[in-house]
Amino acid sequence: MVPLHWYMLWLLLPLSSRTQKLPTRDEELFQMQIRDKAFFHDSSVIPDGAEISSYLFRDTPKRYFFVVEEDNTPLSVTVTPCDAPLAWTLSLQELPEEASGEGSGDPEPLAQQKQQIINEEGAELFSYKGNDVEYFISSSSPSGLYQLELLSTEKDTHFKVYATTTPESDQPYPELPYDPRVDVTSLGCTTVTLAWKPSPTASLLKQPIQYCVVINKEHNFKSLCAVEAKLSADDAFMMAPKPGLDFSPFDFAHFGFASDNSGKEHSFLTKPSPKLGRHAYSRPKVDIQKICIGNKNIFTVSDLKPDTQYYFDVFVANSNSNMSTAYVGTFARTKEEAKQKTVELKDGKVTDVFVKRKGAKFLRFAPVSSHQKVTLFIHSCLDAVQIQVRRDGKLLLSQNVEGIRQFQLRGKPKAKYLIRLKGNKKGASMLKILATTRPSKQSFPSLPEDTRIKAFDKLRTCSSATVAWLGTQERNKFCIYKKEVDDNYSEDQKKREQNQCLGPDTRKKSEKVLCKYFHSQNLHKAVTTETIKGLQPGKSYLLDVYVTGHGGHSVKYQSKVVKTRKFC
Repeated sequence: MVPLHWYMLWLLLPLSSRTQKLPTRDEELFQMQIRDKAFFHDSSVIPDGAEISSYLFRDTPKRYFFVVEEDNTPLSVTVTPCDAPLAWTLSLQELPEEASGEGSGDPEPLAQQKQQIINEEGAELFSYKGNDVEYFISSSSPSGLYQLELLSTEKDTHFKVYATTTPESDQPYPELPYDPRVDVTSLGCTTVTLAWKPSPTASLLKQPIQYCVVINKEHNFKSLCAVEAKLSADDAFMMAPKPGLDFSPFDFAHFGFASDNSGKEHSFLTKPSPKLGRHAYSRPKVDIQKICIGNKNIFTVSDLKPDTQYYFDVFVANSNSNMSTAYVGTFARTKEEAKQKTVELKDGKVTDVFVKRKGAKFLRFAPVSSHQKVTLFIHSCLDAVQIQVRRDGKLLLSQNVEGIRQFQLRGKPKAKYLIRLKGNKKGASMLKILATTRPSKQSFPSLPEDTRIKAFDKLRTCSSATVAWLGTQERNKFCIYKKEVDDNYSEDQKKREQNQCLGPDTRKKSEKVLCKYFHSQNLHKAVTTETIKGLQPGKSYLLDVYVTGHGGHSVKYQSKVVKTRKFC
């Protein structure tokens, strides 16, 4: 009988002056061969004890071969589909006898023996079709040449294969506990807490492991390989190799996997040329998140959407082999947000509203009489707030409001208006809101479109500053206040420190400069100037102008910082 490994050489390796040996566990050079990528290039040999990654074209089967040199040898083969179901079959090949059929005693030509092995279907040992991580295991297998044939009927896809003749000692995949389920221990509107039993690989075998939690809205995943396939939005991940060219199983960079090779040998693989593959697939971005959390077996997922179903998977990965095992995933629907009480707005009355950080408030305005328009006055006291206004379900307005804003909405008989206020991520929001169908009798003072205070640089002196601001056609009372501040006082400090809705009654009497009334029927002339005197040379001052309406409500213009001249 011709030695078994010679048949493998004839079958799988091209004729060459360079001799290669098969990677078996009985050879001392096994580890060196695993590291030598050139050994497996354009090869269909599965090395003993190492996981390979490869690629399948749709409806194009691929064959791999594995050697068992001695009878009664344990054998384990694991196949991991990544992003499509696979059909795979493991069979044992019958090898030809040394003598020819004519009994001449002369060996058959190598080409004829090779063709005989290829044509031989072999005895089928195991077959499977699906997207589960499936394995074949035998405690006592005969020696021979084992063939693994894989097929994808849905689409081009990736897969992983691991084969070993020493499954008891290898244990590259982390073990699962006796109860491998992921449990939901706490459920909220935006959070879900997960817990699972620890892997024996860490607790008993003391091997380094880490857990990775995967969250998505579509389905549970059977393997971390399938998750990585979904996560990769780079076109290079789905860049298929040319038909007939079988890349080295260890050149993971061809398919979007991280490579251990940090040298320049394969640097061109990081950006494959479109000419390399049959097709370049552009994968849509998927709403999926993977979080690796170390060896903790409890985790709280946050920032979820209320009343939404999510799928949760946990994978335990061996930090040494980088191979992983999936727990039995779970799913849960987050709780609905508590329905908030809708605040009723009264025509012409100011309402104070507080909105929590990232929270929401609903207000309703239902005029009792027919109207042609609605005036909506909003004064955001702190950070910006988002406002949406619907009239009988139809969206009329959606904007972010910061400071003071006034909106004119077209009216409709017996219409009802629903106002939604949403806080921002920075912090809570406070605001005053007024809705009216009679703007002439509103409680808030009328305001110009521009509420800035203008400072005249050329009129600055060592002891005074001249400013101007706009008014309206209505006669209102304006009061100006000053406050000395540090030279590095900024607009951001001003926003953090001041509630824009606070009126002049909260200011010190010593800060008051003056109060006066003014208006103009000609809006182009509705402007007033004022010179603030008695200031110190080279000092910075915060100036505020308050306008008070007929209803007694005050609104502050945008603050202005001015600095007097140091030398005059």
